[in-house]
Amino acid sequence: MGLVACSSYQKLNNVRKGVSQAEIRLPEGKTYVPEVADIPIVHKDTLTVVDPDGREVMLMRAVRDEATGEMVATEEIEAAVIMARFRNVAERHGKIDLEFQLVIPEAMQDGKWQLRLHPDMFIMEDSVRLEDVVITGREYRKAQLKGYQQYEKFISRIITDSSRFIDKRNLEIFLKRNIPAIYAFRNDSTDVSDETFNSFFGVSGREAVDHYTNRFLIHRNDRLNGNRDKMWRKYVKVPIVTDGIRLDTVLRNDKGDFLYNYVQTVRTGKNMKKADIVLSGEIFEQDRRIYSIPESEPLTFYISSVSSFVDNTERYMTKVISRRVSANMSAYIGFRSGRWEIDETFSGNSFEISRIKDNLRRLACDGEFELDSITIASFASPEGLEAANVALCRQRAASAADYFSRYVRTVRDSLRKEEGMFISVGDDLSESGMTFRRNRGEDIRFLSRSGGENWETLDRLVEKDSLMTEFEKMDYSVLRGSEGNPDVLERMLSAKPYYAHIRNDMYPELRTVRFDFALHRRGMVKDTVHTTELDTVYAKGVQCIRDRDYESAIRILGQYKDYNTAVAYVAMDYNHSAMSILKDCPRTARVDYMMALLYSRFGDDQKAVQYFLDSVRKDQAFIYRGNLDPEISALIKNYNLSDIYYEN
Repeated sequence: MGLVACSSYQKLNNVRKGVSQAEIRLPEGKTYVPEVADIPIVHKDTLTVVDPDGREVMLMRAVRDEATGEMVATEEIEAAVIMARFRNVAERHGKIDLEFQLVIPEAMQDGKWQLRLHPDMFIMEDSVRLEDVVITGREYRKAQLKGYQQYEKFISRIITDSSRFIDKRNLEIFLKRNIPAIYAFRNDSTDVSDETFNSFFGVSGREAVDHYTNRFLIHRNDRLNGNRDKMWRKYVKVPIVTDGIRLDTVLRNDKGDFLYNYVQTVRTGKNMKKADIVLSGEIFEQDRRIYSIPESEPLTFYISSVSSFVDNTERYMTKVISRRVSANMSAYIGFRSGRWEIDETFSGNSFEISRIKDNLRRLACDGEFELDSITIASFASPEGLEAANVALCRQRAASAADYFSRYVRTVRDSLRKEEGMFISVGDDLSESGMTFRRNRGEDIRFLSRSGGENWETLDRLVEKDSLMTEFEKMDYSVLRGSEGNPDVLERMLSAKPYYAHIRNDMYPELRTVRFDFALHRRGMVKDTVHTTELDTVYAKGVQCIRDRDYESAIRILGQYKDYNTAVAYVAMDYNHSAMSILKDCPRTARVDYMMALLYSRFGDDQKAVQYFLDSVRKDQAFIYRGNLDPEISALIKNYNLSDIYYEN
């Protein structure tokens, strides 16, 4: 025991002196390999490409000979251990994977310790505590489990069955001698009501139960229950925690360094360019913290996103503006049976009439359009003779024209003040119900007509109805197609079992009044004008790329199939879709660079390198951009491309 304690003390002393420390680093030998499903990856040791000056050069996978300093070809480059503090990570699907490694040296591990490691992520001005990694010594875990066992032993002493507090043997003797009726229930499975049992039990029986109840045992049990929290803290000094823990593992201290590869997926956001990971932690012995692991130097992940390739050029579209336009609305104005006068108090007329007046006022006072005419058509339900319904509809339309002409008179003063006008009412209500005459010589005509029986609307209502069966709907459809005389059709329909539902629930919706408004644009002489306007839908899609909302960008830009659409496809790894667009785009530096990205993902190094060099030839800035994208960075490293463009 003395040797163990001495060993732990020496380890702690070395930790405090910094001799052995936990560290965070990039995984050794980790290289970026894009995942492309069902696409063979072809690697060539030697490539022939055209350099930025147009010269044909040969490139090879190579390493520098340590003795001569020259680059020599090799079939495979083994990954070297690079203790770098930064890495470029590629954004895919609006996310990045931050991969790092936690290293706990063997000298920092002890069976009596628990190491609690806290990775913290810093993005812009925000920090997030990632899930902890806990490394527990075997003796430390044994002590934890022993505490749980002691607590369980304590809990087992608490009585949960209240019948154990009663001295049943002496209680039965008492009941048998003094209350035999109750004693008889002891082995009787007969269903006895509470009232019956209580009437037998009585006060004397309850007093007997109280008398034979062990009060001391109850008080002792209450005391144990009250000490639950206290005994938990006494025995379970360090609970085993699983929530918020990425890894909790028990280690022997004779297995060397502990390595844990940690991968954290992060959704990217607007203006997010880098992320830092910092490691800190503590060492615990039992419930006592014996050392605080200081914060490490940050690991920095630079985020390469194709959103920076977006083309911000505004897109315009040609729009044809017509001088004459139309608008319409339908209102369910109810009429009493066989009548045509508008009654504001009937059915739901009050709301509908108010809605029509609001629309009339808005259109009459509109600053962009002028009203030329308003056509009012009235429709009827099919019951009764068609000729009578047509005449009734004509009278109802005329009544509506007259009604709303009187409404317009109430706003005459305000309209005259704005534009100058007077109103006249025509006599032939079948053609016109009212005329506005503007001082400029323009007329607004109210035309009325009969819409007749509204069979078309009835067809739609039947089709969408949820109460009629499919057979009834089919029967109605056959009937409609076989009979052209509306009067005969209505008579045949009235004999059907579903007619009552149609008449009661659908016919009222057929008695509508339709308003068609004919308007023209103020001050416009030509029938049509072609104008160019900013395509705001396209601009929204481009903004989605900037905000890295690539799914929305694809949804919006998919119809355009242009360069920016390809950018969104590349961001989402829809590589073939992106390629089909980019190959038809003008060969700019950006297009060449993105083609290099795609061919690298496809595993075609020959074309990837050539397109990259072409992009550099057109724009030297892509020399530096290439180091940010893992696909291009791998090409630069594997084929020593830096020598080519730095020499030039």
